Parts: sequence; structure tokens; C-alpha cells
Amino acid sequence: MAIPFFKEMRIGGYLLKQKLLGRKRYPLVLMLEPLFRCNLACVGCGKIDYPDAILNRRMTAQECWDAADECGAPMVAIPGGEPLIHKEIGEIVRGLVERKKFVSLCTNALLLEKKLDLFEPSPYLFFSVHLDGLKDHHDKAVSQKGVFDRAVSAIKAAKARGFTVNVNATIFDGHPAEEIAKFLDLTVELGVGVSMSPGYAYERAPDQEHFLNRTKTKKLFRDVFAMGKGKKWNFMHSGLFLDFLAGNQEYECTPWGMPARNIFGWQKPCYLLGEGYAKTFKELMDTTDWETYGTGKYEKCADCMAHCGYEPTAATAALNNPLKAMWVSLRGIRTSGPMAPEIDMSKQRPAQYIFSAEVQKRLSEIRKDEAAAAAEKAAQKASTAA
Repeated sequence: MAIPFFKEMRIGGYLLKQKLLGRKRYPLVLMLEPLFRCNLACVGCGKIDYPDAILNRRMTAQECWDAADECGAPMVAIPGGEPLIHKEIGEIVRGLVERKKFVSLCTNALLLEKKLDLFEPSPYLFFSVHLDGLKDHHDKAVSQKGVFDRAVSAIKAAKARGFTVNVNATIFDGHPAEEIAKFLDLTVELGVGVSMSPGYAYERAPDQEHFLNRTKTKKLFRDVFAMGKGKKWNFMHSGLFLDFLAGNQEYECTPWGMPARNIFGWQKPCYLLGEGYAKTFKELMDTTDWETYGTGKYEKCADCMAHCGYEPTAATAALNNPLKAMWVSLRGIRTSGPMAPEIDMSKQRPAQYIFSAEVQKRLSEIRKDEAAAAAEKAAQKASTAA
């Protein structure tokens, strides 16, 4: 399955427009999280460790559409939480497609077959099914047996209905390269594209022992790519991003490339790292101190090589140096020889741990909103009675 040509043209045209306008910072993909609630509790997830009062919150469909309009990125990825839990998810996606946004609906697929009728096949809609590896590995990663089989069944059902389906895999330490290669062979058998990213070391994830550091990430992906020579793995990534994972490119992340909008507002500075929120996209771009984040600048970013920070960097690099991008595409990913120099970590600022304070702040706001709503309801009731 190839990426639709017109999608590449649209996104390429968007990038070229930003370059011609001389914009230093611009979004490529909106990461839209309409809820944090999920029907799985994966050990590597740092998104579901919230009190119920927060997990029960939802963005409305109008809020989702407003965020897409406000941001202006050509693509919208809808992760979560599990977005298929959201009662308005069909309406949300329909509104985004009507705006001609390329929508990647990320799901663990437990509800996908049941909810396929909510959607219509479109070149603007992609299901991105979470699969972290082959059956045993995936079921262990999501802490529930049988999930892999249900996800594969849902992939086949969605494809049979005419939908485009990709899979996305988060890679952790201890996942043998040979198994990852076999998993990629499976994606070819299923006829789906695949995106892969090393897991970000969420400070609240239940499992803190299996996040990859940068050295292990580069070695692992070199081993995997070496096994893929001559095979037709269909990655949903740019060649330069894959070359970066293999240690052949030295990039700094582009956190504004995939800005995150969730139930709290616009998350600072990126999808992975929550250190405050802005009310508007403009406020996010204008008030975030971007220069203080990134590998070599901030301790929490030290080992991050995730796609949401570095794929936009690779896209910009391809635009600035198309011959280099073409050379990597033709030659393939280099899996031996010296690696690009690593970023100097000696001057990174120490991590700040503000999660608990942010949660308390949001809970206070929720209680205040609920109290105001209850007072208004009581006043209306009293007025009616009078």
C-alpha cells in the first residue's frame, strides 16, 4: 500500500509554502486528544494516570474542529486514550474530513469492528491500529491476552470495507530485532503500512525499566533495518527519519511540528511532555520557551527519539536538502559504519516534576466548573418554581 500521491503533494505543497513564507516554526500534524480514558492499561503508557474526574472529561466535536482550524496543520492524528470510546468520534472525524484534513485515527482496535459503521472510507481517513509486535509480545505490552487477535481481525474487517489501515508500534528495550523483523513481515502479509517509534520515557508509566536510551535505539534499528534488505516493508515515515533512527543523522527535535490539543488546552511543549497549557494555539507558539526543550537542553528530553519530535525535523531537512533525501531513498538506510555525532548532554537543565501540581490545578478547575453549573441549575429551578 503506497501513500496516496495527492497526500504527498498536499503536504509537500504545505511545507514549501511555509518555507517560502519564511516561517521558522509551524505545525505539520495536530495531535488531537479528545479524551484520556482508555480501555487498556499498557505498562508503557503515561497518558492514563489521571483521576476519574479527568478521565471522564471529553472535548466536544466543535472544540475538536476549532482546534484543527486554529492550528492549520494539514494532518490530524487522533490518539488518546482510546478515541473510539468517545461518543462523538464519528462526527468528529466526519467534520475533519469535510475540512480536507488527513485524519489518522489511532486505536487499539478493541472497538473498531463494532464501530466501523460510524465512518466512511475516504482518502482523507486512515485507521492507525496499535500493534507493538507479534501476538505474545503485543498482548504482554498491553497487559491483556487476546488483544492482538482482535486487532488483526479488526484490521482485516476494516480493509474489507474499503478503509485504509496502518499499524503503529512503540518499541521498548528488550524487544529482539529478529522479532521486530518478523512483525514487519506480518504487516506486509496484512497489506498495511507501519510506523514505529521508540517509546518515550513517561515519568508516570508503570514500567520504568524498559525505555530505550539513544545508543540502544540506534543499534536496535540498525539491526532491524539490516534484516529488511530486499524486503518490502512499507514504512509510513520519511527516509531521513528512518536514517535518524539508525544513527546516521544528527537532528534536534521540532516540538512545535506536532502540537497537542487535549481536554486541558494546548499542551506545552509537545505531545509527550506536559509542562503547562495555553488557551490558544497562538498563545502556545508565542509563549512556549522552545529553546529550553530538546535533547541536550532538558533532562526529560535526553533519550527521546520519538517520531512526533523528529519526523517534522526530517521533513524540513528533506525540503532543505532534497538531493540528500533522494540519496537516502535510493540507497536505503545505512546499517553499518560510524554513526553521526551524539548531541552534547553536559549542559542540559535538570528535570522539573510538575505532574501532581498540574493535576491538582485541573481538578480544582473541574470542581469550580461543576459548582458553577450546579448553582446555575439551582437558580433556574428556583426561578421556574417562583
